[in-house]
Amino acid sequence: MAIQTVFRRYELKYLLTEAQKEQILQEMALHMKPDPYGETVIRNVYYDTEDYRLIRRSMEKPRYKEKIRLRSYRRVGKQSSVFVELKKKYHGVVYKRRASVPQEEAFRWLGGDRSCRPETQIGAEVDYFLSYYGPLRPALFLSYRREAYFSKEDPNFRVTFDDTILCRQRDISLDSEVYGTELLPEGKVLMEIKCAGGMPLWMTHLLSRQQVYKTSFSKYGTAYEKLIYPRLRTQTKNCNEEATDYVGSFVSRPV
Repeated sequence: MAIQTVFRRYELKYLLTEAQKEQILQEMALHMKPDPYGETVIRNVYYDTEDYRLIRRSMEKPRYKEKIRLRSYRRVGKQSSVFVELKKKYHGVVYKRRASVPQEEAFRWLGGDRSCRPETQIGAEVDYFLSYYGPLRPALFLSYRREAYFSKEDPNFRVTFDDTILCRQRDISLDSEVYGTELLPEGKVLMEIKCAGGMPLWMTHLLSRQQVYKTSFSKYGTAYEKLIYPRLRTQTKNCNEEATDYVGSFVSRPV
């Protein structure tokens, strides 16, 4: 099976209960079948600037936003192939371009070693991204368990179910165990519908019957709000308190 490297599609997200998920699975069985890879545990390493410019910009919900990450669909070794993914969103349309590179070289490439990049158009686009945003660093490890299905009539129409979405800022590697802070509310599953154009009528009717409505849920954005920002706020508060104590020590000295 050829590896797809270029994507252009809509990605619609829904938060479900376990009961809603099971009902949807039953009803869509007539139209869809499981992905050949079955259930997978997806590992990601998101890159960002020192001040988290990429995710902060994304959370402002601009018309255009972009991010970069490493991804694997299993636990891998240093020489195993992983994907360097450049993901952009413009006016609701998601554009994703990715290159397959050994993990060790992928980390070196995104760390600034341009000799590791493949001599391809996608490699050049990633290089431009890295040059534009300046030094990037591994900012977050994020993993989740995924069930994927595709339409029997149109393989470009896909539905995925993600749970056990975990994140952390230590031990950032695609060859590590999955653990960290849970991002989903208890008992919830994230469903994503991915389609190149309109949604099939049967799926529209199914969502209506189940009273399932589109939501906004960014995995990296939620990790920033739940894990990263509170830590940054604490660090800033501690620095301000130290600065105040330092200045106060001079003011209180006798002249």
